[in-house]
Amino acid sequence: MEEWIDLTDEIVDWLRKYAQKNNISTFVVGVSGGIDSAVTSTLCAKTKLDTIVVNMPIHQENSQLELSDRHIEWLLSDWKNVRIRKIDLSEVFDLFTNEEVIGEGLSDLVLANTRARLRMAALYSVAGSNNGIVVGTGNKIEDFGIGFFTKYGDGGVDISPIADLYKSDVYAIADSLGIIREIRDAPPTDGLWDDGRTDEDQIGATYLELEWAMKENERGFVEDLTDRQKEVMDIFLKLKDTNSHKMSPIPVFSKSESRTSNNDEYAP
Repeated sequence: MEEWIDLTDEIVDWLRKYAQKNNISTFVVGVSGGIDSAVTSTLCAKTKLDTIVVNMPIHQENSQLELSDRHIEWLLSDWKNVRIRKIDLSEVFDLFTNEEVIGEGLSDLVLANTRARLRMAALYSVAGSNNGIVVGTGNKIEDFGIGFFTKYGDGGVDISPIADLYKSDVYAIADSLGIIREIRDAPPTDGLWDDGRTDEDQIGATYLELEWAMKENERGFVEDLTDRQKEVMDIFLKLKDTNSHKMSPIPVFSKSESRTSNNDEYAP
């Protein structure tokens, strides 16, 4: 436990110093009722700097709303520097379900990503109005392992305090912070789907399995695997490759490189 308390203090100090160095007065965090946003918002609150937690339901399941509300109440009871904003984006989202306006081909994936991008826009509106920055809630597996986030959605942030932490690290810190038990026990979900599917439903593997695959892949230890381990490794590598565009800088045409490779064309 002491190890995680020390790490928590380091992250809190890192957040505080970053804000002070860049003349930032407010942290803005979207809360979903999940473990990652609960830990991130609590770390921000512990800096004692102004922290705005934003609840952004879009036709959300009651169970998810209840967890996010309970976490917010817990934050408000312990830290006076925490404020809340609730922005119901359901009506705005409904505009994007009209195929006569948007066009045909609105798949469930398109709509899920639309949810995430609307929330990103809302968070930046709050941050811009409060001399704040948007704080990311992605962990290491999501952000750097399999790219399990929406480009320009929950991937659009200013600072990422838990992006170097595996999911097991996040749970350990949640335990040390005293995050409410129901959030720690709830199956991880991004809350972007009408059917309430969990992250495991989408991915086909648990975060602990993916954590194993990410570590093994980095070490190069991929021999003598069980059938399930082979399946998990295949899932990890496929997602890593498919979503590599999210985890890399966007392609930018380089005029200098183009002209260097075509010297004859530009020779005087």
